[in-house]
Amino acid sequence: MPPSPYGELLGLALRAARSGASEIAARAGRPTGVRLKSQPTDPATDADRASESAIRRLIAAERPGDGLIGEEGEDRPPDSGVRWTIDPLDGTVNYLYGIPHHVVSIACEERAAGRWRTVVGVVHDPARAETFTAVRGGGARLNGAAIAVNDAVGLPLALVATGFSYRPGSRARQAAVLPRLLPRVRDLRSSGSSALDLCWTAAGRYDGFYEDELFPWDWRAGALLVREAGGVVSPLGSGVLAAGPALYGDLRELLSAARPPRSPRREAHRPPDPEGIS
Repeated sequence: MPPSPYGELLGLALRAARSGASEIAARAGRPTGVRLKSQPTDPATDADRASESAIRRLIAAERPGDGLIGEEGEDRPPDSGVRWTIDPLDGTVNYLYGIPHHVVSIACEERAAGRWRTVVGVVHDPARAETFTAVRGGGARLNGAAIAVNDAVGLPLALVATGFSYRPGSRARQAAVLPRLLPRVRDLRSSGSSALDLCWTAAGRYDGFYEDELFPWDWRAGALLVREAGGVVSPLGSGVLAAGPALYGDLRELLSAARPPRSPRREAHRPPDPEGIS
């Protein structure tokens, strides 16, 4: 196979993710600077901010014309045809509680044919020393070894991951899906890190994942991983649905029937963002 044209971007994403993870590790067990974001249950810490700062510095030093979208800092528009979407610590609540289930997630996108598409995804899990990588057209890997989604799995045997909004009204709406979904699948999981859930779907540790209220930094890297691992990914509200090909259609149909409608006000607050999936 010829070298990927995105090898330089992948290398930078790997270095940036590990730089951010070093900042998180340095503060593990003693989180400081806890601030609340959308809700009292939605925190950010000094570790989140230090991780993003380290990632931004490295990318800005090597590619000063690229755009940046981050969870904790201000967006920077691109002068080039490349932008980076950063989640410096996905799973902050887990981190606060000492639960070793949190990651650094970085997606790199390029502008092509008038729209953005994700070309590189890196999700680094420092607790397990696992690094998930994907390059557009080049497959998905875990610590360098190729990974693939589970396929030929139907609804009755599917282990499905999901997550929930921090907003009480959204949580009630999302919970209303569960009585119709849970009896139809093997079981459900909610880990507190959508980026890692997508990676585990790509690696066959889950059969599918869905969450309908997410920000782009929550899913862009993970969505590329699932697609490059042979899965199907599509928008679901402002989030995503991801699964192996055999499961995807039935799971989407079931979720479409089970999900209560979102309020117009909520849709206006966070519209669907399909860019980066295709």
